[in-house]
Amino acid sequence: MGNSGSAVKVCTDHQGGINWLSLSPDGQRLLTGSEDGTARLWSTADSQCHGHFQGHESYITFCHLENEAAFTCSADHTIRKWDVVTGQCLAIYRGHTSIVNRILVAKDYLFSGSYDRTARCWSVDKEKQIQEFRGHRNCVLTLAHYSSRDVLEEEEEEEEEKMSRDLLVTGSTDCTVKVWWVSSGRCYQTLLGHTGAVLCLILDAPNRELFSGSTDYTIRTWNIVTGEQLKVFKEHQGSVICLELVNRHLYSGSADRTVKCWFVDTGERIQTYKAHKHSVSTLKYHAGILFTGSGDACARAFNSRSGVLQKIFRGHKFIINCIQIHNELLYTASHDGTLRIWDIRGICKRNKRRLKKERSVQGRSSQKGSLSRLFNNKVGCMVQQENGQHEAVELM
Repeated sequence: MGNSGSAVKVCTDHQGGINWLSLSPDGQRLLTGSEDGTARLWSTADSQCHGHFQGHESYITFCHLENEAAFTCSADHTIRKWDVVTGQCLAIYRGHTSIVNRILVAKDYLFSGSYDRTARCWSVDKEKQIQEFRGHRNCVLTLAHYSSRDVLEEEEEEEEEKMSRDLLVTGSTDCTVKVWWVSSGRCYQTLLGHTGAVLCLILDAPNRELFSGSTDYTIRTWNIVTGEQLKVFKEHQGSVICLELVNRHLYSGSADRTVKCWFVDTGERIQTYKAHKHSVSTLKYHAGILFTGSGDACARAFNSRSGVLQKIFRGHKFIINCIQIHNELLYTASHDGTLRIWDIRGICKRNKRRLKKERSVQGRSSQKGSLSRLFNNKVGCMVQQENGQHEAVELM
């Protein structure tokens, strides 16, 4: 394990903490939303700021970047849409009566969750509220979206909902997760089991599963069609703050200063990543490496299989709120107001060599095993032919 040295670049344009960092689908731009009430647009090609979005009357809580438009939500109760080329505000979505803390863009819909205990659906292009989802007894913290086509057979769908098959999932500090039909605003499922605020959600629609992390120290997995609770992951000793799902492996970051990796199909905890000196606030899996951001102001890189700490990225002064990875560069956004960019090519190369070596060893072992089985079969046949009966032959 080596120390990080220094960041490739430190961007200090914001005058307040950065609460969120979003990467565009084409990977060409990054968007930061800040306590200073502004958002900034950055090019991943030259790491320069190419846009400054001003207009919110309070701090920005969250942001989302598409290829041609940016979205920000704020403690001023509004959501704004911005043109990424001109920086012009294209739309203001008004209706929430408290802090808007999360947004999600899906198809032509914009979803939002607020401290006013509601989630809402808006038309992206018309600044018009389409639906309000009311039923939570406390603030809505996290959102997910899917289509019933992804999880339901035709005969399973309720007749009145067949025209519009989109569903919204909301997690709340009232300890519940709710699933809503977007077309009617009707609650389809209420998922009960958590005894603390639901802080994070991960959806696996093809497998009909939803994962939720909570301040009750647990992660729970649900069947999103039946609402049945499938498993409870219980080993954390603090609030579960963030989740990442990769190849049926679930990674969970916690206030207990660890990340844990679980095998989803069995519920088995297969790895614990230690070394953090404060809560794990964000995590991202990339090419066999688990990157984490922490309240101790450091980002870290772990070998995802062995759990070995490979690198520490030092330089931030306060909590790292969000990380992104693009073209083997690590981007970290912190409450200290800076966006830092780190070169991770060395770690990625070493990890690729290690994976290649492991595959080679596994391949040789598999081939050796196949030859042994073949030899064993031949010897067994020879013994059977000579003795006219079955015998077990032990190969040394």
